[in-house]
Amino acid sequence: MDSATLLARITDYASRPNPYPLFTELREAGPVVRQPDGSYLVGTYHEIAALLHDPRMSTDPRTRGEVTHKPPFLRLDDPEHHRLRTLAMRPFGPPHSPGRVDSMRGEIDRITKELLEPFEAGQQIDIVDDFAYPLPVAVICRLLGVPREDEPLFRTWSDALVTAADVRPEEDTAETDKAGDQARIEMGGYLVNLSEQRRGKPTDDMLSAFVNEPDPAQRLTQEELAETAVLLLIAGHETTVNLIANGVLTLLRQPDPLDHLRREPDLLPRAVEELLRYEPPVHMRERIPLADIDVAGTTLAQGTSVILVLASGNRDPLRFHDPDRFDPTRPDNQHLGFGSGIHLCYGAPLARLEAEAALGALLPHLGTARLVQDPPPYRQNAMLRGPRHLPIHL
Repeated sequence: MDSATLLARITDYASRPNPYPLFTELREAGPVVRQPDGSYLVGTYHEIAALLHDPRMSTDPRTRGEVTHKPPFLRLDDPEHHRLRTLAMRPFGPPHSPGRVDSMRGEIDRITKELLEPFEAGQQIDIVDDFAYPLPVAVICRLLGVPREDEPLFRTWSDALVTAADVRPEEDTAETDKAGDQARIEMGGYLVNLSEQRRGKPTDDMLSAFVNEPDPAQRLTQEELAETAVLLLIAGHETTVNLIANGVLTLLRQPDPLDHLRREPDLLPRAVEELLRYEPPVHMRERIPLADIDVAGTTLAQGTSVILVLASGNRDPLRFHDPDRFDPTRPDNQHLGFGSGIHLCYGAPLARLEAEAALGALLPHLGTARLVQDPPPYRQNAMLRGPRHLPIHL
């Protein structure tokens, strides 16, 4: 096989059901493999972790002149990234709102129960459409303060934005980029309008907290509010949908770990960490070197595209014992499922809570359930990888 075509083969839709043999090939050819378009792939754990912590690696697409508008904090570098992330964190987590995520536990359990109520033995359901998608969408909408009846609006906007953010080598992306920009503008406008309705009339949600921040130095501008709210809404459900769906698929393929979990549900938190390693919801992240950087004898040239293949690092035998085995009791599981460094996933505590609640509630149903289709149909996206549908028979 030709390692020069690895990115094209990894992103090819035919590889979506099982990209892991390609990741093995990448690590064996690596740690760094240059592609024909001048980009670099990095697939080994220690090199990925080091680059995620390297301040010379930028996430800002403006360093290559790709966008003119100011991106959300996920795509900014410090110090601006730190400033905006800190402001966004004020109504979400410690030290200003330490109980926010934990206080959602009852709401998450209630939504989970509501979604499971119609499920009956002998019935066929789609885990994605009937459960893994509606749960995190309902939770993030509740958290931000988006009315339930407006939830369907977000599927169209979110799909356009996620498509535009995907890694697609050798493809003309002008149309999808344009659709993504349009979705970002419409969604940002909607969320800013919703926030403005709460100015001076505070409610207990995050949009209200943003516009009613008493300290002028801690307030987001309208543009920052739009970008931050869009980011939180999309990141707040897209990855969790994949985490839950990949989790159900993995457990139904692995009867022994499933039986173990059904006997010992206290293992669930560790099982979720193992799912984040074994079948992570985010497979790749792009970075741009701000200077030439030497990695294991290869120079990553300034301004080029560097694709950190997190899902490959998670299966690196130099870091994890027996990495292709799903082991819900695995110790020392410092996976890259939520990234690492300054861009470590902002919503990780919420995603963990949702995945534990969802899989915990599903466990009693999964003992006799079977997959209707394996592999199931996957989403187009290679970066945010997960089933598009997951039909199971209860």
